[in-house]
Amino acid sequence: MTLTSALTRLLEQDDINFTLTNRLPRRLLTRLVGGLSRARHPLVRVPSMALWQRFGGDLHLEEARDASFASLHDCFIRRLKDGARPVDGDPAALVCPCDGIVMAHGSIEEDTLVQAKGLRYSLGELLGDRAVAAAYAGGSFITIRLTSAMYHRFHAVANARITGVTFVPGDLWNVNPATVRRIPRVYCRNERAVINLHLADGSGQVALVAVGAILVGSIYIDALGRTLDQTERAPLAIPCQASVSRGQELGYFHHGSTIIVIASPAFVPVAGVQTGAAVRMGEALCRRV
Repeated sequence: MTLTSALTRLLEQDDINFTLTNRLPRRLLTRLVGGLSRARHPLVRVPSMALWQRFGGDLHLEEARDASFASLHDCFIRRLKDGARPVDGDPAALVCPCDGIVMAHGSIEEDTLVQAKGLRYSLGELLGDRAVAAAYAGGSFITIRLTSAMYHRFHAVANARITGVTFVPGDLWNVNPATVRRIPRVYCRNERAVINLHLADGSGQVALVAVGAILVGSIYIDALGRTLDQTERAPLAIPCQASVSRGQELGYFHHGSTIIVIASPAFVPVAGVQTGAAVRMGEALCRRV
């Protein structure tokens, strides 16, 4: 057994994984890794890239628009070649906003969403606005986790108008399966940016919740032209009026994390959306009832 495989097997054990990724000083570690990832000196960039590719999984860099990167951070937020993610053109569909793995999905029962077996949380608390959450009662949610090796940008689910962005400061718990099964309301505890979308055809509305996590201390929002991060100490309701097209980039994480898609009752998940399923940006995610 190689050292890499031994370490991988060790980290796959829930108790060890949870302890190693959550009991460290999360904010300090996030700032430290964030600084190192932006270092352009070869003595930092080369070994950090090598370690990431060894333990992070296949990065599929053949899909990247650029062949080389000045820093680890540049690789994290890499863009893809044109056509690497075909976008479903069905006007009755909402497309997947990102690459990822489905962690949970289902109906929104009044104000309640499922985090994991035996754990639920409040949509009003997640969105930071119970009045906005009320519009989604009876709708659907899909929780999508982006691993560190995946493409880290997220996109519009349909032709729509952004009506505002809410940023809620919070903790930086890991959002891997080991943590999701143990920490109640973890998505509500962590920092998050909520992008509110009204669909251009008038068929409903969608909220995209970009949840931060350890090593993901900042979320860039294209329509705002700014990064939302740990320097914010109080919730922000940021006015924004911007039209976006299906598949258009909305922003990116500075590492992997989670996107929660909240859809109004007009939509339900497509048949292939199941817990544990891999999804890719641009695929049909929900369809109009």
